Amino acid sequence: MGSSFKEFEKSWKGKEKSVGDHIKDLFVREKPLRYRLAMANYKLNSMTRRLEVYLDRLKARDKELFEKVVDALISKDQTRAVMYANEVAELRKVAKSLFLVQVALEQIGLRIESIREIGEVAAYLGPVVGVVKDVREAIKNTLPEIGIELGEIQDILQETVMEAGEMIGVGGVGIYSTPDARKILEEAKVVAEQRMKESFPALPSIPTLTQEQAKSTTESG
Repeated sequence: MGSSFKEFEKSWKGKEKSVGDHIKDLFVREKPLRYRLAMANYKLNSMTRRLEVYLDRLKARDKELFEKVVDALISKDQTRAVMYANEVAELRKVAKSLFLVQVALEQIGLRIESIREIGEVAAYLGPVVGVVKDVREAIKNTLPEIGIELGEIQDILQETVMEAGEMIGVGGVGIYSTPDARKILEEAKVVAEQRMKESFPALPSIPTLTQEQAKSTTESG
């Protein structure tokens, strides 16, 4: 077991390298576990920033539609108010999904950073891989390119977990913890709901349409 931990420590920290070793790395390309986690975190941070840009665009569009709802209500144009309110509702469904993904990615990044500090890969990285998988499923239809990149991150982290487990004699058994993964997502949902409330004001109350008005709205859509 002692030799296994020494091998793990060497792989985690990366050995001291000569110039010759660096040249060999160009061909062998063996990266220490810490470097893999750093790369995964870099990719996560990049995606988080892009999500922020996308959310800013949604907020700007939501503001435009919100104002149109208010203007329609002031003009007593109930049909138009409902039409714009429906657009707002659809836009906010997307925003809510993106907020959840954004918060989840932030939490994943924090956990990876903590794991890099303490070195307990096999014990703590498994649940993170599970969350990455769930987040990927949640976003792949909304933003396919982000889903693809999350798939790459999932592969990096899964490979890291398996390698770390093998080095300390654990293998893949018992590495993943579904309850912990669910806990991370539940925490993300709470924060995402709060961000939605802060970013998107509640729509004004819209009177119920008559059957004729509702039919007209449906046909115009």
